[in-house]
Amino acid sequence: MLFHLSIDADDPRNVANVIAELWGGQAFPFPPVLMGSWVAMAGDDRGTTVEVYPRGAELHEAPGDADAVGRIGDKDRRTATHFAMATALDVDAVMAIAAREGWPIKYRKRGGIFGVLEMWVEGRSMIEVLTPEMQREYLDGLTIPAWQAMLAKGPPAAVARD
Repeated sequence: MLFHLSIDADDPRNVANVIAELWGGQAFPFPPVLMGSWVAMAGDDRGTTVEVYPRGAELHEAPGDADAVGRIGDKDRRTATHFAMATALDVDAVMAIAAREGWPIKYRKRGGIFGVLEMWVEGRSMIEVLTPEMQREYLDGLTIPAWQAMLAKGPPAAVARD
């Protein structure tokens, strides 16, 4: 099961609104990673979303304990496209797989709502892997009312970096 995916578009707001309309959900600004991004939320029991970044958006691994950062940049091998996936494995098993492959991985708490194992496939493309415990946090916390409450608190600390 996939929880969310991200794409880029020339008009992120419009694309998110169309996707939300097709689901019967809602679209909202998505400022945690890159200003100008939008998110379409299905409003279903799985927290299904599509993040829509401005065309040319890239995700970059941040140093240390920081979350991934977004920016508009060069056309290198990086991309904003990523997905969150469920696994029945525990944290140690996922970490062992990443270590075996030589891929960077770290635990992160997204927006104080849910945990993920931020895995960088081939050191360049991010997958958020959610253990059963993390899946429960995701399903409990990523709802339309919870997102509205988060947005009402004001802009997040993370913004685009040039």
